[in-house]
Amino acid sequence: MSGGRFISFEGIDGSGKSTQARRLAETLRARGLSVDLTREPGGSEGAEEIRRLVLTGDPGRWSAETELLLFTAARRDHMERRILPALARGETVITDRFADSTRVYQGTTRGALRDLVDRLHELMIGREPDLTLIFDMDPAAALARTMTPDRAGSEDRFEGFGLDFQTRLRAGFLEIAAAEPARCRVIDATGDPGQVAARVLDALGQVPA
Repeated sequence: MSGGRFISFEGIDGSGKSTQARRLAETLRARGLSVDLTREPGGSEGAEEIRRLVLTGDPGRWSAETELLLFTAARRDHMERRILPALARGETVITDRFADSTRVYQGTTRGALRDLVDRLHELMIGREPDLTLIFDMDPAAALARTMTPDRAGSEDRFEGFGLDFQTRLRAGFLEIAAAEPARCRVIDATGDPGQVAARVLDALGQVPA
């Protein structure tokens, strides 16, 4: 792979995508690429402030519509201040979540807002990743992972919606993958991290640099 590629990691909570994003960044750096590993919501100073608003507190503190506006504002700042400058420098950008998460979390599982999500994305963001890796596994197993001591923390608002919510999230991500096969690759997220990392590299090898 050459530089200047934009890769997003997506999936339900507990699917291991954050771990795999870090592993891929380390692997590509070891191969001589300049890599910017980032995350959403967050990745820039303003977006990190919004992250604290949307990922903490009572699960019902925001409506889906309000969340959508907050996430879009965070993504715009992230794009302007970090992602686009890194791509312009020829770096490979790996982001832990991007617009597909908004399409699923706010657009399909918490209200019929998908059309609004896409319109706002086209108006304010206007770019998709070159490659999206969607980490897929059983929602019950993924949710159990989020309950382990090493995952303890305050950013658990969406995990608090429960198993039914996670099941609907999984269906939403798989629908996106089926609708956009040129951009998306589904990664089997079961097994040990090394096995999953090998699947990630295999998926990258299927995509022209």
